[in-house]
Amino acid sequence: MGGFFAVASKDDCVRSLFYGTDYHCHLGTRRGGLATLGEDGFKRYIHDITNAQFQSKFESDIFKMQGKMGIGVISDYEDQPLIISSHLGRYAIATVGVVKNADELIKTAFSKRGTHFSEMSIGEVNPTELIATLINQEDGFEEGIRKAQQSIEGSCSLLLLTEEGIYVARDRLGRTPVVIGSTLNGYAATMESCAFPNLGFKVDKYLGPGEIVFISPDGIEQKIPPGDEMQICSFLWIYYGYPASSYEGINVEATRYRCGAALAENDDVEVDYVAGIPDSGIAHALGYAAKANIHYRRPFVKYTPTWSRSFMPQDQSVRDLIAKMKLIPIRELTEGQRLLFCEDSIVRGTQLKDTIQRMFDYGASEVHMRPACPPLIFACKFLNFSRSHSELDLAGRKAISELEGKGEMNLEEYTDESSDKYHAMVTRVGQKMGLTSLKYQRLDDMVKAIGLPKERLCTYCWSGCDRPE
Repeated sequence: MGGFFAVASKDDCVRSLFYGTDYHCHLGTRRGGLATLGEDGFKRYIHDITNAQFQSKFESDIFKMQGKMGIGVISDYEDQPLIISSHLGRYAIATVGVVKNADELIKTAFSKRGTHFSEMSIGEVNPTELIATLINQEDGFEEGIRKAQQSIEGSCSLLLLTEEGIYVARDRLGRTPVVIGSTLNGYAATMESCAFPNLGFKVDKYLGPGEIVFISPDGIEQKIPPGDEMQICSFLWIYYGYPASSYEGINVEATRYRCGAALAENDDVEVDYVAGIPDSGIAHALGYAAKANIHYRRPFVKYTPTWSRSFMPQDQSVRDLIAKMKLIPIRELTEGQRLLFCEDSIVRGTQLKDTIQRMFDYGASEVHMRPACPPLIFACKFLNFSRSHSELDLAGRKAISELEGKGEMNLEEYTDESSDKYHAMVTRVGQKMGLTSLKYQRLDDMVKAIGLPKERLCTYCWSGCDRPE
């Protein structure tokens, strides 16, 4: 994934830009970047944040930056923001999303003489540079942004900092959120609304799918209105969105309480207490415990000062090590207990399997698991959760392969919660993870907990449907 923040202020914007971008660090994996436009023109700094906090890398740079407008980005892996010189003028650009048809777009660009790209260290073209190239093929920024969004298979939300102001665009189907806020001194754009309160911004509007606005210190102007069709990622509320943020006006933490309550409503297991897998599983567990009238406890705690999120490293063995080291078990709360854990999801299941075994090693008599979403069967093709992600690595998909053997699979049967094959898949996943019992959230209950119509949500990774049903 990734996230961005932009400020257009009547005063110097660097402080707000720095902290606003920092509020997106839970989304990124590799790079952080800031760009400002001041009296001395554009200034930009980019750092590797794989094993260091964003603030520690940029705290000296911000004293070298000044200006009333700026953009910042936390990125999956590519360097950005980029500074681009073109017939449209000089500008800085930052993007969030994934370009699935990059090879095709690059080939088309090369067919026009004079086009070139600088390769990244991993031998690929920087997708943000590719998007800038698409924009530059048109006669104006609005037309260029719209052309890029229409050409991309995947998704692309972006910020474009010009000498006049900042273009803010949400991806064509609104798979990721973009929020506009204001103060008396100007305007800001963010993906995480939690970046606004402590910086003094109030939410003005949530951009619609494909909408493009232009913000400056003096105001906000709509350039292209939103489209009618939206497919915002449901996983924002279930897993990777920040608890204090709201998308489409719906808060993440409150949604997770409702998800946990829905799990409890459909459950009759007898346990001694409920626990949550930190961090995003905690709110689901609190919702479950409150609805079921069962105590909530913490049989292990997360050591946060030094260990980063376990999804960040690309190497699976490193992810597993971090997942183990950051969770410290408490024997006194585990020995002889029947535990029920709520988790946001089961992706590969490798780290969760180790956590479950550690609970048994510390004396748990039973360990039950209740994920807040259905089994993940399809790899996301619209956002960039993990570059090393393989569909066949998904715990649900792996169980299906073991049940079906080689040959064609009718995956639709495994998305039907009433089918025998669905229950066989869930049983296989639970057995491989060493669980006493496993019961997933039902898709309709998850959608109800979010509170948007199903046709406005993307549920592809669970249902395999990439358009409204």
